[in-house]
Amino acid sequence: MFDIESRSSELITINTKKTSVTFNMSDYSISGKISVGSISGPGEFEIGDVTIRGIAVSGNRTIYDAEVGGVHVGVIGEIEEGLDDLGVSDILCTSSVRAIREIDPKVIIPMGNVDAMITELKLSAKTESKYKVKSLDSLPVAKEIVMLK
Repeated sequence: MFDIESRSSELITINTKKTSVTFNMSDYSISGKISVGSISGPGEFEIGDVTIRGIAVSGNRTIYDAEVGGVHVGVIGEIEEGLDDLGVSDILCTSSVRAIREIDPKVIIPMGNVDAMITELKLSAKTESKYKVKSLDSLPVAKEIVMLK
């Protein structure tokens, strides 16, 4: 079980019982309870019970696949490249409608212009302070937009 929260359109935080990991898409870095401070760039990392895979895209930018308890969370912000390398994301944190269409996640957490996304995807959105995930099976069957405040 974990939850996802966002304090701004560029920050996504995944909280588990053991750890908290924040993805900052303004500088493509990851921070958490790690001795080195923050990390960025491609590679594979484990922070507590969160397994992270960083994928390099053009311009020294990085997109991330975080896996917690079998649930994959893609954190890509506005980036629309490297999606094939990202693979399947059950939950996608993005502002890109193109990425949503290509990846086809169960849950979308907007990181930008929500109104345009809702209009273009023809979906409704719900607003929550945190999005709580119990397991992969607990995710919705139909695609859902969850705005975090």
